[in-house]
Amino acid sequence: MIVQLLGGPLAGRVLATTDVPWGGGWLTAGDGDWGLYVPVHRDPVTGIVLAEIRATAPRRR
Repeated sequence: MIVQLLGGPLAGRVLATTDVPWGGGWLTAGDGDWGLYVPVHRDPVTGIVLAEIRATAPRRR
């Protein structure tokens, strides 16, 4: 499954997951802020899931 991330610290990135449904989650890249991404749409033709940011949290240092 391919997940396209919209908005937040990971905007524009693509996440490749297993074939099981993806329910969203807290994601970060390196030392960046965390973002809570939730799936909002699944294209029935391509199977690509669009995920929007719901909340952000600064990374603890």
